Amino acid sequence: MFNADVIAPFLTTTGLVAVAEIGDKTQLLSLLLAARFRRPLPIMAAILCATLANHALAATLGVWIEGLVEPKVLRWALAASFLAMAVWTLIPDRLDENDAPKTRNGVFITTLIAFFLAETGDKTQLATTALAARFDSVLLVTAASTLGLMLANAPVVMLGQKIVTRLPLKPIRFVAAAAFAALGIAILLGG
Repeated sequence: MFNADVIAPFLTTTGLVAVAEIGDKTQLLSLLLAARFRRPLPIMAAILCATLANHALAATLGVWIEGLVEPKVLRWALAASFLAMAVWTLIPDRLDENDAPKTRNGVFITTLIAFFLAETGDKTQLATTALAARFDSVLLVTAASTLGLMLANAPVVMLGQKIVTRLPLKPIRFVAAAAFAALGIAILLGG
């Protein structure tokens, strides 16, 4: 019924993205949006739509790159990208005042645009690209990375500051960095 060739990449992608998203700039944006608008359902719906679009593009790019690059080169590039992601995860993100979205188009559209733009070039988007190249599946990686991002952001939107102030961000960043490093090393070792 369940195929290990699907379940393992799905759980790996979901877990990596969920942990990497904690304390990330887009999670801080989720908190800001929740505090500003106090309308969790349209905010979460917009985050879901923005993430699906953003991560589908990222996964498509990853699979496309995987098809272009020689397997040995791809292995080294993926390992290097996951190791770089491990280092990047250790650097705390900050949200500037200029990052606060302006409201002209309503909560959903404002959140959709702000979140899509903030996620572009973000570590979870780049991780999605690398994971799609690793697992060679746009659909699986898009679904799993979107689930991971939603698992990290939904509680922030629903509970706001109450949950964020209680999260031990430094240890979480270390866990995420260790997971990215482990995946990079596994790829180097042929796993």
